[in-house]
Amino acid sequence: MNPETEHRIPFDEILEVLEEKLLTRNFTSEDAKLSARLFTEASCDGVYSHGLNRFPLYVEFIDKGFIKVRNKPELISRNGVLEQWNGHLGPGNVNAFRSVERAVSLAREYGVGCVALSNTNHWMRGGTYGWKAADEGCLAIMWSNTTGNMPPWGGIRPTIGNNPLVMAVPRSAGHVVLDMSQTLFSFGKLSEYKNRGAQLPLEGGYNQEGKLTRDPAEILATMRPLPIGYWKGSGLSIMLDIFATILSGGKSTMELSRKEYEYGVSQVFIVIDPGSEVFHESREILLDQILNDIKNTPSANSNQPVRYPGERTFGIRSENLSQGIPVQKEVWKRIRYL
Repeated sequence: MNPETEHRIPFDEILEVLEEKLLTRNFTSEDAKLSARLFTEASCDGVYSHGLNRFPLYVEFIDKGFIKVRNKPELISRNGVLEQWNGHLGPGNVNAFRSVERAVSLAREYGVGCVALSNTNHWMRGGTYGWKAADEGCLAIMWSNTTGNMPPWGGIRPTIGNNPLVMAVPRSAGHVVLDMSQTLFSFGKLSEYKNRGAQLPLEGGYNQEGKLTRDPAEILATMRPLPIGYWKGSGLSIMLDIFATILSGGKSTMELSRKEYEYGVSQVFIVIDPGSEVFHESREILLDQILNDIKNTPSANSNQPVRYPGERTFGIRSENLSQGIPVQKEVWKRIRYL
């Protein structure tokens, strides 16, 4: 942490301030508490780009009328374990959290539950909903489409989304949760590096001359971030968008890109309840074997051990709960004066 640009604030103080800001914007008490908690937990877990750093933009979208704070999701249709819901442009993180709860309920009844949500808003930290499903003892696969913010492989115009994907597996010794965009660095992470005046650890996209660069400001200017796995990430992005659009009956990345701002996105929440205690015990043994094998891989960097998805979260969460959550001073100032 840089003491010149950041300071630590207790979890409860942040939660109280965010909730107050949302209540002044006509949130119900229940939704204000939930939305504020999800933002605070994201920063507490170290995902600052989609936690407090994102909150001012969230409020801006509320003030612009893109987010309808009193609107609730509505069930549109049901086909077995698949349900289509319309989010009616409600708060994205609240809509997503309720969708996971519904998918878990379906999984409890049928073994598998799928909620496809149209006409909703940015879900903020996607991993939030993977952690929620895992806390319920369920496996999960979830994703969202976005506006066009990345060129397809071989192109120069941003016509596909960085469509974040979340996968989660429950585990007694610590859940395994993958939360990733289809760009090598998410736009939140690019903005975080830019605000810190820092270069990326790897080339993350192209500059105006069409050359790879580590400068986040140059990548944000060209809107040409690198997809993960080059052509493979491009293909995965396209397929996630197609599935989200078809399953939810909502807007595609193509349609979202016709608007100046990103709202009304489509999302999918698939939850699997593994069932019996016998299965639970065998799953825990198998998971430990897999993860121990990964952890025992010799590290290429003695200062950075090999980790499984989500492993760092536990240490960051513990530190931030005990010492306070790192917040950029300028971000906190903006939030306090919203």
